[in-house]
Amino acid sequence: MKMYDDKNVFGEALIPCSTSPMTGFFRDGCCNTGSDDAGRHTVCAVMTAEFLEFSRNHGNDLSTPVPEYRFPGLKPGDSWCLCALRWKEALEAGCAPEVVLEATHEKTLDYVSLDELVKYAWIEQR
Repeated sequence: MKMYDDKNVFGEALIPCSTSPMTGFFRDGCCNTGSDDAGRHTVCAVMTAEFLEFSRNHGNDLSTPVPEYRFPGLKPGDSWCLCALRWKEALEAGCAPEVVLEATHEKTLDYVSLDELVKYAWIEQR
């Protein structure tokens, strides 16, 4: 697995979130961020039908493919780099998706506490 210089919420090397579908603000599979990323696409979340519906109802349809932007559309089970504030909004609405903590950028902690994230930690093959 390729490692990045960016750090995750534990202060360790950030691991990739997903390459299928390819995610990240920079479309490099990683939830790294930079000054151009106004939305802070830093939360590696595992999509659920409930969250996808929530996101669509709040103006961000993540399910519908948009080929001209090389966006395949997401389905439950896909991992995707979400905006930190969108994840927090979903948390407050009671439908936050689980989070891959090792692939979630440390900048997320500017918006959400580590304790909140840990409660939604994704554990493979639950």
